[in-house]
Amino acid sequence: MKKLLTATAIALIPLAGLTAEGTRTPEPATPAGQSGTFDTLDANKDGRISMPEASADPKLVEVFSSADKNADGYLDSDEYANSTATPPEQ
Repeated sequence: MKKLLTATAIALIPLAGLTAEGTRTPEPATPAGQSGTFDTLDANKDGRISMPEASADPKLVEVFSSADKNADGYLDSDEYANSTATPPEQ
């Protein structure tokens, strides 16, 4: 019985590491108050920026929901480029 409990505990140790990995928040990609590039803000390199990733850029947080044109909760590279484009001067 003791061997079975030991074997089970040893088998579950790697699973604990996987669970903790999924809940980790990304480190800020840019110093507070500075804008980042798409590549630096995409901390997990999945090709899109989530709100937690965008939180590294306060200006992007302000426009995130309006920049997310397809309302999927992420900014792809085109949505990001459009959100950071400077409006034409009048």
